[in-house]
Amino acid sequence: MEKIRTRFAPSPTGRMHVGNLRSALYEFLIAKHEGGDFMLRIEDTDQERYVSDAVEIIYRTLEKTGLSYDEGPNKDGGHGPYVQSKRMKSGIYLKYAKELIEKGEAYYCFCDKERLESLKSEVVDGKEIMIYDKRCLSLSKEEIEQNLAAGKPYVIRQNIPNEGTTVFHDELYGDITVENAQLDDMILIKSDGYPTYNFANVVDDHTMGITHVVRGNEYLSSAPKYQRLYDAFGWPSPVYIHLPLITDENHHKLSKRSGHSSFEDLLEQGFLTEAVVNYIALLGWSPEENREIFTLRELIEKFDYHRISKSPAVFDYVKLKWMNGEYIKAMDFERFYQMAEPYLKESITKDLDFRKIAAMVQTRIEVFPDIREHIDFFEALPEYDISMYTHKKMKTTAETSLEVLEEICPRLEEQEDYSNNALYEMLLAYVKEKGVKNGYVMWPIRTAVSGKQMTPGGATELMEVLGKEESLLRIKKGIALLRKGS
Repeated sequence: MEKIRTRFAPSPTGRMHVGNLRSALYEFLIAKHEGGDFMLRIEDTDQERYVSDAVEIIYRTLEKTGLSYDEGPNKDGGHGPYVQSKRMKSGIYLKYAKELIEKGEAYYCFCDKERLESLKSEVVDGKEIMIYDKRCLSLSKEEIEQNLAAGKPYVIRQNIPNEGTTVFHDELYGDITVENAQLDDMILIKSDGYPTYNFANVVDDHTMGITHVVRGNEYLSSAPKYQRLYDAFGWPSPVYIHLPLITDENHHKLSKRSGHSSFEDLLEQGFLTEAVVNYIALLGWSPEENREIFTLRELIEKFDYHRISKSPAVFDYVKLKWMNGEYIKAMDFERFYQMAEPYLKESITKDLDFRKIAAMVQTRIEVFPDIREHIDFFEALPEYDISMYTHKKMKTTAETSLEVLEEICPRLEEQEDYSNNALYEMLLAYVKEKGVKNGYVMWPIRTAVSGKQMTPGGATELMEVLGKEESLLRIKKGIALLRKGS
Protein backbone atom coordinates (compact mmCIF):
# COMPACT_ATOMS: atom_id res chain seq x y z
CA MET A 1 0.00 0.00 0.00
CA GLU A 2 1.45 3.35 -1.06
CA LYS A 3 2.12 6.02 1.53
CA ILE A 4 -0.69 8.54 1.86
CA ARG A 5 0.29 12.06 0.82
CA THR A 6 -2.07 14.99 1.24
CA ARG A 7 -1.57 18.68 0.61
CA PHE A 8 -2.99 21.94 1.83
CA ALA A 9 -2.84 24.32 -1.11
CA PRO A 10 -4.24 27.71 -0.09
CA SER A 11 -4.28 30.85 -2.19
CA PRO A 12 -2.81 33.85 -0.32
CA THR A 13 -5.85 36.11 -0.62
CA GLY A 14 -6.45 37.20 3.00
CA ARG A 15 -7.29 35.70 6.37
CA MET A 16 -7.66 31.94 6.82
CA HIS A 17 -11.34 31.14 6.31
CA VAL A 18 -12.89 28.51 8.60
CA GLY A 19 -13.55 26.32 5.54
CA ASN A 20 -9.89 26.50 4.50
CA LEU A 21 -8.75 25.68 8.01
CA ARG A 22 -11.08 22.66 8.09
CA SER A 23 -9.61 21.46 4.77
CA ALA A 24 -6.10 21.82 6.19
CA LEU A 25 -7.12 19.99 9.37
CA TYR A 26 -8.78 17.10 7.56
CA GLU A 27 -5.86 16.77 5.13
CA PHE A 28 -3.48 16.72 8.10
CA LEU A 29 -5.57 14.15 9.99
CA ILE A 30 -6.04 11.86 6.98
CA ALA A 31 -2.29 11.77 6.40
CA LYS A 32 -1.24 11.43 10.03
CA HIS A 33 -3.88 8.80 10.88
CA GLU A 34 -2.17 6.51 8.38
CA GLY A 35 1.41 7.63 9.09
CA GLY A 36 1.52 9.58 5.82
CA ASP A 37 2.90 12.96 4.73
CA PHE A 38 1.16 16.33 4.88
CA MET A 39 2.41 19.01 2.49
CA LEU A 40 1.95 22.79 2.24
CA ARG A 41 1.84 24.31 -1.24
CA ILE A 42 1.17 28.01 -1.85
CA GLU A 43 -1.01 28.59 -4.91
CA ASP A 44 -0.31 32.21 -5.84
CA THR A 45 -1.05 32.20 -9.56
CA ASP A 46 -4.10 34.46 -9.11
CA GLN A 47 -2.14 37.71 -9.06
CA GLU A 48 -5.26 39.91 -9.01
CA ARG A 49 -6.40 38.54 -5.64
CA TYR A 50 -2.94 38.19 -4.09
CA VAL A 51 -2.59 39.83 -0.64
CA SER A 52 1.00 40.55 0.42
CA ASP A 53 0.83 39.43 4.07
CA ALA A 54 -1.50 36.46 3.45
CA VAL A 55 1.35 33.96 3.11
CA GLU A 56 2.57 34.90 6.58
CA ILE A 57 -1.01 34.41 7.87
CA ILE A 58 -0.99 30.87 6.40
CA TYR A 59 2.31 30.01 8.11
CA ARG A 60 1.19 31.54 11.41
CA THR A 61 -2.17 29.76 11.39
CA LEU A 62 -0.67 26.33 10.71
CA GLU A 63 1.92 26.87 13.44
CA LYS A 64 -0.66 28.00 16.01
CA THR A 65 -3.01 25.13 15.27
CA GLY A 66 -0.26 22.50 15.40
CA LEU A 67 -0.78 21.39 11.80
CA SER A 68 2.92 20.90 11.12
CA TYR A 69 3.69 19.97 7.52
CA ASP A 70 6.32 17.48 6.39
CA GLU A 71 7.09 19.37 3.20
CA GLY A 72 6.60 22.99 2.24
CA PRO A 73 8.25 26.24 1.10
CA ASN A 74 10.67 26.20 4.04
CA LYS A 75 10.88 22.41 4.36
CA ASP A 76 12.03 20.80 1.12
CA GLY A 77 11.13 17.15 0.77
CA GLY A 78 12.34 16.75 -2.79
CA HIS A 79 9.18 17.93 -4.55
CA GLY A 80 9.84 21.68 -4.53
CA PRO A 81 9.48 24.48 -5.24
CA TYR A 82 6.32 24.58 -3.12
CA VAL A 83 5.14 27.99 -4.35
CA GLN A 84 3.39 27.95 -7.72
CA SER A 85 4.87 31.21 -8.99
CA LYS A 86 8.34 29.71 -8.41
CA ARG A 87 7.33 26.44 -10.04
CA MET A 88 6.13 28.41 -13.05
CA LYS A 89 9.64 29.76 -13.70
CA SER A 90 10.75 26.26 -14.61
CA GLY A 91 8.16 26.20 -17.40
CA ILE A 92 6.47 23.11 -15.94
CA TYR A 93 2.88 24.21 -16.62
CA LEU A 94 3.49 25.33 -20.20
CA LYS A 95 5.39 22.09 -20.85
CA TYR A 96 2.45 19.95 -19.72
CA ALA A 97 -0.07 22.15 -21.56
CA LYS A 98 1.88 21.68 -24.79
CA GLU A 99 1.96 17.95 -24.17
CA LEU A 100 -1.84 18.02 -24.11
CA ILE A 101 -1.87 20.04 -27.35
CA GLU A 102 0.24 17.34 -29.00
CA LYS A 103 -2.29 14.73 -27.80
CA GLY A 104 -5.24 16.73 -29.09
CA GLU A 105 -6.48 17.24 -25.53
CA ALA A 106 -5.86 21.01 -25.56
CA TYR A 107 -5.53 23.82 -28.11
CA TYR A 108 -4.40 27.41 -28.59
CA CYS A 109 -7.19 30.01 -28.48
CA PHE A 110 -6.52 33.46 -29.96
CA CYS A 111 -10.03 34.93 -29.54
CA ASP A 112 -10.01 38.52 -28.24
CA LYS A 113 -12.08 39.91 -25.39
CA GLU A 114 -14.67 41.44 -27.74
CA ARG A 115 -15.43 38.13 -29.42
CA LEU A 116 -15.58 36.23 -26.15
CA GLU A 117 -18.08 38.72 -24.75
CA SER A 118 -20.35 38.09 -27.73
CA LEU A 119 -20.63 34.37 -26.96
CA LYS A 120 -23.53 32.72 -25.16
CA SER A 121 -23.40 32.25 -21.40
CA GLU A 122 -25.05 29.78 -19.06
CA VAL A 123 -25.76 29.77 -15.33
CA VAL A 124 -23.81 27.01 -13.58
CA ASP A 125 -23.94 26.66 -9.78
CA GLY A 126 -25.47 30.13 -9.51
CA LYS A 127 -22.72 31.77 -11.59
CA GLU A 128 -23.02 33.01 -15.14
CA ILE A 129 -20.22 31.53 -17.26
CA MET A 130 -19.33 31.93 -20.91
CA ILE A 131 -19.50 28.78 -23.03
CA TYR A 132 -16.68 28.78 -25.56
CA ASP A 133 -17.67 27.56 -29.04
CA LYS A 134 -14.36 25.79 -29.90
CA ARG A 135 -13.73 28.13 -32.84
CA CYS A 136 -9.94 28.03 -32.45
CA LEU A 137 -9.91 24.23 -32.31
CA SER A 138 -10.34 24.26 -36.10
CA LEU A 139 -7.30 26.47 -36.75
CA SER A 140 -4.70 24.86 -39.00
CA LYS A 141 -1.16 24.24 -37.82
CA GLU A 142 0.04 27.00 -40.16
CA GLU A 143 -2.46 29.53 -38.77
CA ILE A 144 -1.41 28.71 -35.23
CA GLU A 145 2.28 29.10 -36.05
CA GLN A 146 1.63 32.43 -37.83
CA ASN A 147 -0.31 33.78 -34.83
CA LEU A 148 2.41 32.67 -32.41
CA ALA A 149 5.17 34.15 -34.60
CA ALA A 150 3.26 37.44 -34.78
CA GLY A 151 3.07 37.53 -30.96
CA LYS A 152 -0.72 37.37 -30.97
CA PRO A 153 -2.07 36.94 -27.40
CA TYR A 154 -3.44 33.50 -26.66
CA VAL A 155 -4.70 31.14 -23.97
CA ILE A 156 -4.51 27.36 -23.97
CA ARG A 157 -7.84 25.61 -23.51
CA GLN A 158 -8.72 22.07 -22.50
CA ASN A 159 -10.41 20.18 -25.33
CA ILE A 160 -13.46 18.44 -23.91
CA PRO A 161 -15.58 16.42 -26.37
CA ASN A 162 -19.19 17.47 -26.89
CA GLU A 163 -20.38 13.89 -26.69
CA GLY A 164 -20.08 11.08 -24.15
CA THR A 165 -19.62 11.24 -20.40
CA THR A 166 -16.91 11.64 -17.80
CA VAL A 167 -16.97 9.45 -14.69
CA PHE A 168 -15.07 9.96 -11.47
CA HIS A 169 -15.30 8.49 -7.97
CA ASP A 170 -15.58 10.46 -4.73
CA GLU A 171 -15.17 8.71 -1.39
CA LEU A 172 -18.28 10.38 0.02
CA TYR A 173 -20.49 10.77 -3.05
CA GLY A 174 -19.59 7.55 -4.86
CA ASP A 175 -19.38 7.35 -8.68
CA ILE A 176 -20.46 10.54 -10.42
CA THR A 177 -21.21 10.66 -14.15
CA VAL A 178 -21.37 13.97 -16.03
CA GLU A 179 -22.39 14.64 -19.62
CA ASN A 180 -19.42 16.12 -21.48
CA ALA A 181 -21.77 18.56 -23.19
CA GLN A 182 -22.17 20.26 -19.79
CA LEU A 183 -18.43 20.92 -19.49
CA ASP A 184 -16.78 24.02 -20.89
CA ASP A 185 -13.31 24.05 -22.49
CA MET A 186 -11.65 25.61 -19.47
CA ILE A 187 -8.51 27.69 -19.80
CA LEU A 188 -5.31 25.94 -18.73
CA ILE A 189 -2.76 28.69 -19.45
CA LYS A 190 -3.89 32.34 -19.23
CA SER A 191 -2.83 35.11 -21.60
CA ASP A 192 -0.28 36.35 -19.04
CA GLY A 193 1.44 32.97 -19.17
CA TYR A 194 0.25 31.93 -15.72
CA PRO A 195 -1.57 28.62 -15.32
CA THR A 196 -5.13 28.67 -14.04
CA TYR A 197 -5.76 27.39 -10.53
CA ASN A 198 -7.46 24.28 -11.89
CA PHE A 199 -4.65 23.26 -14.24
CA ALA A 200 -1.75 24.01 -11.90
CA ASN A 201 -3.58 22.10 -9.19
CA VAL A 202 -3.69 18.88 -11.23
CA VAL A 203 -0.11 19.15 -12.50
CA ASP A 204 1.26 19.88 -9.04
CA ASP A 205 -0.76 17.17 -7.31
CA HIS A 206 0.54 14.55 -9.75
CA THR A 207 4.18 15.66 -9.84
CA MET A 208 4.24 15.97 -6.04
CA GLY A 209 2.82 12.47 -5.56
CA ILE A 210 -0.41 13.52 -3.85
CA THR A 211 -2.60 10.47 -3.24
CA HIS A 212 -5.65 12.06 -1.57
CA VAL A 213 -7.18 15.33 -2.77
CA VAL A 214 -9.38 16.89 -0.09
CA ARG A 215 -11.36 20.05 -0.85
CA GLY A 216 -14.75 21.70 -0.38
CA ASN A 217 -17.67 20.34 -2.37
CA GLU A 218 -17.93 23.65 -4.24
CA TYR A 219 -15.23 22.04 -6.41
CA LEU A 220 -17.38 18.98 -7.12
CA SER A 221 -18.65 20.56 -10.36
CA SER A 222 -15.03 21.10 -11.51
CA ALA A 223 -13.92 17.56 -10.66
CA PRO A 224 -14.93 16.10 -14.09
CA LYS A 225 -12.55 18.56 -15.76
CA TYR A 226 -9.78 17.53 -13.38
CA GLN A 227 -10.53 13.90 -14.09
CA ARG A 228 -10.33 14.49 -17.84
CA LEU A 229 -6.87 15.99 -17.33
CA TYR A 230 -5.70 12.93 -15.38
CA ASP A 231 -7.11 10.68 -18.08
CA ALA A 232 -5.60 12.78 -20.87
CA PHE A 233 -2.14 12.52 -19.33
CA GLY A 234 -2.60 8.85 -18.52
CA TRP A 235 -2.02 9.54 -14.83
CA PRO A 236 -3.66 7.57 -12.00
CA SER A 237 -6.48 9.46 -10.31
CA PRO A 238 -6.07 10.54 -6.70
CA VAL A 239 -8.62 9.65 -4.04
CA TYR A 240 -11.19 12.47 -4.14
CA ILE A 241 -12.82 13.62 -0.89
CA HIS A 242 -15.18 16.57 -1.29
CA LEU A 243 -16.11 18.11 2.05
CA PRO A 244 -19.60 19.38 2.95
CA LEU A 245 -20.44 23.06 2.87
CA ILE A 246 -20.20 25.04 6.11
CA THR A 247 -23.22 27.27 6.71
CA ASP A 248 -24.26 29.75 9.36
CA GLU A 249 -27.21 29.18 11.70
CA ASN A 250 -29.59 30.36 8.94
CA HIS A 251 -28.16 27.77 6.54
CA HIS A 252 -26.47 30.39 4.39
CA LYS A 253 -22.88 29.95 3.25
CA LEU A 254 -20.54 31.18 5.98
CA SER A 255 -19.36 34.63 4.90
CA LYS A 256 -17.09 37.41 6.13
CA ARG A 257 -20.20 39.35 7.18
CA SER A 258 -20.83 36.77 9.92
CA GLY A 259 -17.87 38.18 11.87
CA HIS A 260 -16.49 34.74 12.69
CA SER A 261 -15.64 33.30 9.29
CA SER A 262 -11.87 33.33 9.76
CA PHE A 263 -9.50 31.78 12.27
CA GLU A 264 -8.09 35.18 13.21
CA ASP A 265 -11.62 36.56 13.76
CA LEU A 266 -12.16 33.84 16.34
CA LEU A 267 -8.86 34.43 18.12
CA GLU A 268 -9.67 38.14 18.34
CA GLN A 269 -13.02 37.24 19.90
CA GLY A 270 -11.25 35.41 22.72
CA PHE A 271 -11.38 31.81 21.54
CA LEU A 272 -8.60 29.32 22.29
CA THR A 273 -6.77 27.77 19.35
CA GLU A 274 -7.25 24.20 20.59
CA ALA A 275 -11.00 24.75 21.08
CA VAL A 276 -11.35 26.13 17.55
CA VAL A 277 -9.44 23.17 16.09
CA ASN A 278 -11.56 20.71 18.11
CA TYR A 279 -14.80 22.38 17.02
CA ILE A 280 -13.83 22.64 13.34
CA ALA A 281 -12.95 18.93 13.32
CA LEU A 282 -16.61 18.22 14.13
CA LEU A 283 -17.93 20.39 11.28
CA GLY A 284 -18.77 17.51 8.99
CA TRP A 285 -17.11 14.59 10.80
CA SER A 286 -18.39 12.51 13.69
CA PRO A 287 -16.42 10.03 15.79
CA GLU A 288 -17.65 6.53 16.57
CA GLU A 289 -17.90 7.29 20.26
CA ASN A 290 -20.30 9.78 21.81
CA ARG A 291 -17.89 12.52 22.82
CA GLU A 292 -16.96 16.00 21.63
CA ILE A 293 -13.75 17.08 23.35
CA PHE A 294 -10.59 15.90 21.57
CA THR A 295 -6.96 16.91 21.63
CA LEU A 296 -5.19 17.07 18.27
CA ARG A 297 -3.35 13.87 19.14
CA GLU A 298 -6.67 12.13 19.86
CA LEU A 299 -8.11 13.42 16.59
CA ILE A 300 -5.18 11.88 14.70
CA GLU A 301 -5.92 8.57 16.38
CA LYS A 302 -9.69 8.63 15.85
CA PHE A 303 -10.09 10.33 12.47
CA ASP A 304 -11.64 8.18 9.75
CA TYR A 305 -12.57 10.14 6.63
CA HIS A 306 -15.28 7.62 5.77
CA ARG A 307 -17.27 9.14 8.65
CA ILE A 308 -17.37 12.58 6.98
CA SER A 309 -20.95 13.59 6.21
CA LYS A 310 -22.26 14.82 2.86
CA SER A 311 -24.77 17.10 4.58
CA PRO A 312 -23.90 20.78 5.14
CA ALA A 313 -22.31 21.49 8.52
CA VAL A 314 -23.80 24.31 10.58
CA PHE A 315 -21.34 26.63 12.28
CA ASP A 316 -23.05 26.95 15.66
CA TYR A 317 -21.43 29.92 17.40
CA VAL A 318 -23.18 29.11 20.69
CA LYS A 319 -21.82 25.55 20.59
CA LEU A 320 -18.33 26.83 19.90
CA LYS A 321 -18.56 29.18 22.88
CA TRP A 322 -19.65 26.29 25.10
CA MET A 323 -16.72 24.18 23.93
CA ASN A 324 -14.31 27.06 24.45
CA GLY A 325 -15.64 27.45 27.99
CA GLU A 326 -14.88 23.78 28.66
CA TYR A 327 -11.31 24.32 27.50
CA ILE A 328 -10.96 27.42 29.67
CA LYS A 329 -12.17 25.52 32.73
CA ALA A 330 -9.56 22.82 32.13
CA MET A 331 -6.68 25.25 31.54
CA ASP A 332 -3.62 25.41 33.73
CA PHE A 333 -4.18 28.46 35.95
CA GLU A 334 -0.89 30.12 35.07
CA ARG A 335 -1.69 30.01 31.36
CA PHE A 336 -5.22 31.19 32.03
CA TYR A 337 -3.98 34.09 34.13
CA GLN A 338 -1.50 35.13 31.46
CA MET A 339 -4.31 35.32 28.88
CA ALA A 340 -6.82 36.91 31.28
CA GLU A 341 -4.51 39.60 32.66
CA PRO A 342 -4.94 42.09 29.76
CA TYR A 343 -8.73 42.02 30.26
CA LEU A 344 -8.32 42.48 34.02
CA LYS A 345 -6.04 45.47 33.57
CA GLU A 346 -8.36 46.95 30.99
CA SER A 347 -11.34 46.80 33.37
CA ILE A 348 -9.76 47.52 36.76
CA THR A 349 -7.39 50.38 37.61
CA LYS A 350 -7.47 49.78 41.37
CA ASP A 351 -4.69 47.95 43.17
CA LEU A 352 -6.51 44.66 43.69
CA ASP A 353 -5.40 41.05 43.71
CA PHE A 354 -5.86 40.16 40.03
CA ARG A 355 -4.90 36.53 40.55
CA LYS A 356 -7.79 36.01 43.00
CA ILE A 357 -10.18 37.72 40.59
CA ALA A 358 -8.92 35.54 37.73
CA ALA A 359 -9.44 32.40 39.82
CA MET A 360 -13.06 33.46 40.40
CA VAL A 361 -13.88 33.97 36.72
CA GLN A 362 -12.05 31.00 35.17
CA THR A 363 -14.98 28.61 35.52
CA ARG A 364 -17.59 31.22 34.60
CA ILE A 365 -16.57 32.51 31.18
CA GLU A 366 -16.83 31.02 27.69
CA VAL A 367 -14.56 33.49 25.88
CA PHE A 368 -12.00 35.86 27.37
CA PRO A 369 -13.87 39.13 26.62
CA ASP A 370 -16.63 37.80 28.94
CA ILE A 371 -14.28 38.70 31.78
CA ARG A 372 -15.18 42.37 31.42
CA GLU A 373 -18.86 41.98 32.34
CA HIS A 374 -18.04 39.68 35.25
CA ILE A 375 -15.57 42.01 36.97
CA ASP A 376 -16.61 45.59 36.15
CA PHE A 377 -18.12 46.07 39.63
CA PHE A 378 -14.68 45.72 41.23
CA GLU A 379 -13.70 49.05 39.68
CA ALA A 380 -16.83 50.90 40.77
CA LEU A 381 -20.13 49.92 42.35
CA PRO A 382 -22.79 50.23 39.65
CA GLU A 383 -26.14 51.90 40.19
CA TYR A 384 -28.67 49.24 41.11
CA ASP A 385 -32.29 48.85 42.16
CA ILE A 386 -33.11 47.66 45.69
CA SER A 387 -35.48 45.09 44.19
CA MET A 388 -32.32 42.99 43.73
CA TYR A 389 -32.32 42.36 47.49
CA THR A 390 -35.56 40.41 47.14
CA HIS A 391 -34.84 36.76 46.37
CA LYS A 392 -37.56 34.15 46.68
CA LYS A 393 -35.25 31.16 47.04
CA MET A 394 -33.09 32.90 49.67
CA LYS A 395 -36.29 34.13 51.40
CA THR A 396 -34.96 37.67 51.47
CA THR A 397 -36.77 40.98 51.01
CA ALA A 398 -35.68 44.60 51.12
CA GLU A 399 -36.78 44.72 54.77
CA THR A 400 -34.92 41.56 55.87
CA SER A 401 -31.85 42.64 53.91
CA LEU A 402 -31.78 46.02 55.64
CA GLU A 403 -32.00 44.28 59.00
CA VAL A 404 -29.10 41.93 58.13
CA LEU A 405 -26.87 44.70 56.81
CA GLU A 406 -27.53 46.97 59.79
CA GLU A 407 -26.76 44.15 62.23
CA ILE A 408 -23.68 42.87 60.43
CA CYS A 409 -22.07 46.23 59.64
CA PRO A 410 -20.70 46.85 63.19
CA ARG A 411 -19.26 43.35 63.28
CA LEU A 412 -17.55 43.91 59.93
CA GLU A 413 -16.13 47.18 61.24
CA GLU A 414 -14.60 45.31 64.18
CA GLN A 415 -13.29 42.47 61.97
CA GLU A 416 -9.56 42.82 61.34
CA ASP A 417 -8.93 39.69 59.29
CA TYR A 418 -10.56 40.21 55.88
CA SER A 419 -9.43 36.93 54.38
CA ASN A 420 -12.15 34.84 52.79
CA ASN A 421 -12.02 32.11 55.44
CA ALA A 422 -12.08 34.50 58.40
CA LEU A 423 -14.99 36.49 56.97
CA TYR A 424 -16.90 33.31 56.20
CA GLU A 425 -16.43 31.97 59.74
CA MET A 426 -17.61 35.27 61.22
CA LEU A 427 -20.71 35.40 59.01
CA LEU A 428 -21.45 31.73 59.65
CA ALA A 429 -21.51 32.45 63.37
CA TYR A 430 -24.02 35.23 62.73
CA VAL A 431 -26.14 32.84 60.61
CA LYS A 432 -26.29 30.29 63.45
CA GLU A 433 -27.03 32.99 65.97
CA LYS A 434 -29.89 34.26 63.84
CA GLY A 435 -31.21 30.76 63.12
CA VAL A 436 -31.46 31.30 59.37
CA LYS A 437 -30.00 29.72 56.24
CA ASN A 438 -26.71 30.97 54.74
CA GLY A 439 -28.31 32.66 51.72
CA TYR A 440 -30.51 34.79 53.98
CA VAL A 441 -27.34 36.60 55.11
CA MET A 442 -24.97 36.13 52.17
CA TRP A 443 -27.38 37.37 49.48
CA PRO A 444 -27.85 40.90 50.86
CA ILE A 445 -24.13 41.26 51.58
CA ARG A 446 -23.13 40.09 48.10
CA THR A 447 -25.71 42.40 46.55
CA ALA A 448 -24.44 45.35 48.56
CA VAL A 449 -20.76 44.85 47.70
CA SER A 450 -21.33 44.09 44.00
CA GLY A 451 -24.56 45.78 42.92
CA LYS A 452 -25.11 42.80 40.61
CA GLN A 453 -27.30 39.72 40.59
CA MET A 454 -24.56 37.51 39.15
CA THR A 455 -20.98 37.63 40.43
CA PRO A 456 -17.95 35.40 39.93
CA GLY A 457 -17.55 34.79 43.64
CA GLY A 458 -19.49 34.67 46.88
CA ALA A 459 -19.90 37.53 49.35
CA THR A 460 -16.77 36.80 51.39
CA GLU A 461 -14.60 36.17 48.32
CA LEU A 462 -15.59 39.57 46.94
CA MET A 463 -14.97 41.30 50.25
CA GLU A 464 -11.53 39.74 50.54
CA VAL A 465 -10.55 41.25 47.17
CA LEU A 466 -12.25 44.61 47.76
CA GLY A 467 -10.72 44.97 51.22
CA LYS A 468 -12.22 46.26 54.47
CA GLU A 469 -12.58 49.94 53.62
CA GLU A 470 -14.24 49.49 50.23
CA SER A 471 -16.47 46.65 51.46
CA LEU A 472 -17.80 48.74 54.34
CA LEU A 473 -18.38 51.75 52.07
CA ARG A 474 -20.51 49.62 49.75
CA ILE A 475 -22.45 47.97 52.58
CA LYS A 476 -23.22 51.36 54.10
CA LYS A 477 -24.40 52.58 50.70
CA GLY A 478 -26.66 49.54 50.52
CA ILE A 479 -28.08 50.38 53.95
CA ALA A 480 -28.71 53.96 52.82
CA LEU A 481 -30.47 52.80 49.64
CA LEU A 482 -32.65 50.36 51.55
CA ARG A 483 -33.59 52.97 54.19
CA LYS A 484 -34.46 55.44 51.47
CA GLY A 485 -36.61 52.87 49.68
CA SER A 486 -38.48 51.70 52.77
